Amino acid sequence: MTYDLIVIGSGPGGYAAAIRGAQYGLKTALVEKDSRLGGTCLLVGCIPTKSLLHTADVWERFVHSDEEGIQCQNPRLDFPRVQDRKNKIVSKHSKGVEFLLKKNKIDWIKGYGTLQPRGPNGLLRVDVQSGDNTQTHETKNIIIATGSEARMLPGLQSDAKTILTNVEILDLPAIPKSMLIIGAGAVGVEFASIFNRFGTKVTVIEMLPRIVPVEDEEVSKELDRYFRKTGIRCETGAKAEDITRTENGVRMCVALANGKREDMEAETLLVAVGRKPVTGNIGIENLKIELDRGFIKTDQFQLTGEPGVYAIGDVVAGTPQLAHVAKMEGMVAVAHMTGRAAKPINKNRIPSCTYTEPGIGSVGLTEAQARAQGHAVKIGKFPFSANSKASIQGNHTGFVKVVADEKFGEILGVHIIGPEAFELISEAVTAMEAEATVETMMSTIHAHPTLYEAMGEAFNSVYGLTIDA
Repeated sequence: MTYDLIVIGSGPGGYAAAIRGAQYGLKTALVEKDSRLGGTCLLVGCIPTKSLLHTADVWERFVHSDEEGIQCQNPRLDFPRVQDRKNKIVSKHSKGVEFLLKKNKIDWIKGYGTLQPRGPNGLLRVDVQSGDNTQTHETKNIIIATGSEARMLPGLQSDAKTILTNVEILDLPAIPKSMLIIGAGAVGVEFASIFNRFGTKVTVIEMLPRIVPVEDEEVSKELDRYFRKTGIRCETGAKAEDITRTENGVRMCVALANGKREDMEAETLLVAVGRKPVTGNIGIENLKIELDRGFIKTDQFQLTGEPGVYAIGDVVAGTPQLAHVAKMEGMVAVAHMTGRAAKPINKNRIPSCTYTEPGIGSVGLTEAQARAQGHAVKIGKFPFSANSKASIQGNHTGFVKVVADEKFGEILGVHIIGPEAFELISEAVTAMEAEATVETMMSTIHAHPTLYEAMGEAFNSVYGLTIDA
């Protein structure tokens, strides 16, 4: 059968692009090697992790219920049931993706897809291997959405119990007594936040000078402060060496920022040092597709060097490895291939969310980036300690920070650390996408009492006009 579009990979970007292709009238197929649909995000990434984070939030409420005036004696965490709930959520939504494919009359081709040279008729071809059977499918367009996988430190190999990546840690049968985490990006700090609240003794080791290093420096400092306050040890500017398995877990030597060396041991080690694109063994060499350190180079419409072949998501060079980025890139690619108006992604309008406690949400330039680009910067900042709804919720760590252009009031970036930061950032993203100014947001009425009042106050703070702080 000849298709108009074949999508390789069923993550958020892949399945969304396939559905949009079908909505635009393309005969569409989706190739997936796993037995379930949804990709890394749904199966072993965003969704199961956030399920555990939600449980950690609830558990923390029970542990500190006396602060709410509620007596809850001897609460017990049933971890197998926690895992069961997480797995049910994943299964439900994976089946939901399968339903959406059927609803939109998209063929699910089960197996491992490999790009092939164009056929004699000029059509693109994809070989799909399932067991010992290989079938060749022809198509006018291809979207590569094969995603990414966890990087592992040289000489190490993950297992189900001791040395873990984001995959294995989701299936631990019990809560470990201690955990070392190498890497303080989103994955590392999220699992630190989860297991610390579950009672694990957590140590985070980061080579760079601060945790969550891509965030605004003040956000990094606030998370570091909160982590230390709640018992998470954070060693920045540190390097883990000589990692070995022991009878009871893992041991390593850590070169600390102060020049000293310390031996550390724990039941488990989470390696969270980034993710690499899945571009090997998919037939890239058979077409005119250029790579940059393993990532696929595309133009602004996600088109590779091979006509009709697009790439989206974690495999793409130069864009953040975020599910919502993959999804929007899929929309851009399908619009472009069908001759519709396609608006390329503005990388300065991409929200980034880290689901720790406290949460982090950010968009646009950090203060340091804005100054480095030559902007005359004005900063507005409002603490959640002065927000009544945050006090009611008993969760008032953090702040909203606005980075603005002094001359024109352009919003250059917004950075939040605090309660529901990953939800609150949406207002800032919308404002920036609509090219609203600080003055526009100052005159926008914010309901009371709400957390997002803090956003309005932060915009007022740019000009020193905050009311409640």
